[in-house]
Amino acid sequence: MKRVFHIGLPELDEEELISLGELAQEEIIEYIFEHLTRSEVKDIEVTTRINREDTLDLEIEVYLEVPIFVKVDVEKLIYEALEKAYEKVEKRLRKIAGQNKAQKLSE
Repeated sequence: MKRVFHIGLPELDEEELISLGELAQEEIIEYIFEHLTRSEVKDIEVTTRINREDTLDLEIEVYLEVPIFVKVDVEKLIYEALEKAYEKVEKRLRKIAGQNKAQKLSE
């Protein structure tokens, strides 16, 4: 499942962009393993890409494979994990925006 979030917030440096991608990946993996044990996950891959053009876009791709005997709605689980990741990224961006605003006011 792939999802793109359009983010129209502050100017970010390269380090902050990488940090956002890592934050999203960590949140997704953490969420999935809150709901499945390691033995219930056959394969998992989380890829993030950030594109800066007219808007800031965070593209997240999640591949999750579970054994056939594991009774879980994989699509729903991935969707929920993506929502949690988006919330975390949005919270971090608001924090960055607040810091940037405070910095500009103090200059």
